[in-house]
Amino acid sequence: MEPISSDERLFFPATQRNRQPIGNALADLLPPAGVILELASGSGEHGVAFQQRFPKISWQCSDPDPDHCRSISAWINHEGLASVMPQPLPLDVRCDDWIKPGAEAPAMVVAVNLLHISPWECTRALMQGSVRHLRPDGKLLIYGPFRVAGKHVSDSNEQFDDALRERNPNWGVRDQDAVINEARHAGLTLADIRLMPSNNQMILFKR
Repeated sequence: MEPISSDERLFFPATQRNRQPIGNALADLLPPAGVILELASGSGEHGVAFQQRFPKISWQCSDPDPDHCRSISAWINHEGLASVMPQPLPLDVRCDDWIKPGAEAPAMVVAVNLLHISPWECTRALMQGSVRHLRPDGKLLIYGPFRVAGKHVSDSNEQFDDALRERNPNWGVRDQDAVINEARHAGLTLADIRLMPSNNQMILFKR
């Protein structure tokens, strides 16, 4: 279980390590304004960091885990962002409706470290849901470890993959080509692939 503060804030070590490089990439990729919908936001540490760094956008966190949603809310309050950052949505990527009727369509959907700790049906739902909910010029950004041409890019990624599959046989480091094909089948177009620190990648799709 992740450490928790007395005010329900969770602290995820990976978030502390990767929010700077992810934020640097977002600086090139984010629209100037609009709603950014983050799926599987976890602790909320990414969300508050990016809301602070990019104040002209509205960073909408979401997560199906009630403990994570409470942590996100606690982080929003702790950082004094309650007046500018929306409260988290209790959203599962596999549900049909991600946003309320009449709500502003997201300019970008962001999924950080989701694909390898969820069954493949979540990857398929991510692609299909992004096509349904993004605005016409919207983008989907995915971050995490991937296999390339069916092979792991490092020994550490292979060991990580083995550990994931021991925990849950439906989890695991996904193959980049399979993810891209799933996105294309849903109606998304590959726009960019960036190599990131610690053998991770950032894949950007356009609606």
